[in-house]
Amino acid sequence: MAKRDYYEVLGVSKSSSEEEVRKAFRQKALEFHPDRNKKPDAGEKFKEVNEAYQVLIDAQKRGQYDRFGHAGVASNSGSARDFDGHDIFGGFGDIFDSFFGDLGGRGRNRAAQRGGDLQYRLSLPFEDAVFGTEQELEISRIERCSRCQATGSEPGTSTSACTTCRGLGQVRRAQRSVFGQFSQVTSCPTCKGKGSLIDTPCNMCHGVGTERRNRKIMVKIPPGVDDGMQIRLTNEGDAGSNGGPTGNLYILVSVKDHKVFTREGTDLIFLLPLNVVQAALGDDVEVPTLNGIETLKIPPGTQPGAVFHIKGKGVPQLNSHRRGDLIVPVKVEVPVTLDAHQRQLLEELGKTIVKPDDAGSKDKGIFDKIKDALG
Repeated sequence: MAKRDYYEVLGVSKSSSEEEVRKAFRQKALEFHPDRNKKPDAGEKFKEVNEAYQVLIDAQKRGQYDRFGHAGVASNSGSARDFDGHDIFGGFGDIFDSFFGDLGGRGRNRAAQRGGDLQYRLSLPFEDAVFGTEQELEISRIERCSRCQATGSEPGTSTSACTTCRGLGQVRRAQRSVFGQFSQVTSCPTCKGKGSLIDTPCNMCHGVGTERRNRKIMVKIPPGVDDGMQIRLTNEGDAGSNGGPTGNLYILVSVKDHKVFTREGTDLIFLLPLNVVQAALGDDVEVPTLNGIETLKIPPGTQPGAVFHIKGKGVPQLNSHRRGDLIVPVKVEVPVTLDAHQRQLLEELGKTIVKPDDAGSKDKGIFDKIKDALG
């Protein structure tokens, strides 16, 4: 039997918005849900509605369906799950239960909860962020009780079945709405969904099953981390409750400024001061790097703002063997005070320097004149 058009199944048009599709689905789901509609074909119609919704609510699947019809989503629609209490809407069962309770009586124990995530702010010296380091952190977190192993009961004692829910962990209540009467299943308020009651609470955790403890953790900081980055340590957060998973620990990195270098990504910047003679005649100057001193050759006639690169003397790239560069922009410094001899030399030099409009003159070049004037 050929499949019906998905838009027809939900009673919407191709121009319908996501919210209109969602609203139509809710109406159809209520109409054909097997626990509410006792007609023989209700179950099949409900599956049909569910399948249509899963395609039309997904922008990518919907686009494929609009272009190629059912063939375009065959692989997707074939894997669509029937309604089983945890479906679409981030769990269709969850959204359905929030309005009407668990219609089919498929109650779920929701007592298990994931532990909370923790954040630790770590301040690092500049060099440690560049080259990596190991740090010992002391954190305070919630852990499973070491005495009762998270059972909440004093070791050697027993528990008894909850008399309210008879050990099921859930209770059923009737609820009326505009759609009729529904059965709502919720966690038992007496045992908090556990199904059992503690006869003798643990002396250490007082029946909670967890305790707060201070722990020291060694953390390896990889080379190349930057200010504001976050490192995740899985399962190093608070313990979960009732069998739930442990949370994570997030290390928020703060990197201190360096007194010489400025960082831009994986490159380091060092502003190199030169005097006018070094810039004009050239020089071999020593430049600091994070690995020691490097000699940088300054060519004659270097202009203010010139930029030099020293390869591989920057910051390591995360999870790579590559390193950035040391970028060296030049700042030519003009002397503020001169003695009489220096002033005389500069005045003599000024008389002999070729002006821009005399660039074609046959006189000596500027650098030869500077050398002559300065001896």
